Amino acid sequence: MEKAGARIVVSGIVQGVGYRFFALRQGDALGLKGYVRNAPDGTVEARVEGERQAIEDFVSRLKEGPRASRVTDVRVKWTQHEGQFRSLEVSF
Repeated sequence: MEKAGARIVVSGIVQGVGYRFFALRQGDALGLKGYVRNAPDGTVEARVEGERQAIEDFVSRLKEGPRASRVTDVRVKWTQHEGQFRSLEVSF
């Protein structure tokens, strides 16, 4: 299994609709580690590490989002797995 990391930026109506907690549940279910946070520009940013396939599945789920959200774009920048996170959490 290939380990990887990713920085993911989700655009659209993704703040104030429970998106971070949706992402937290999805990523946790996939065994990912890292954080999810609101960015000042209105996007949601996730920095995650884990199995590459799990991250790809996570990105697919992020494209759907919770019911109240409207995702217009999901950008992924792949990085090396560094093992720097102990859990997946919402960052404020």
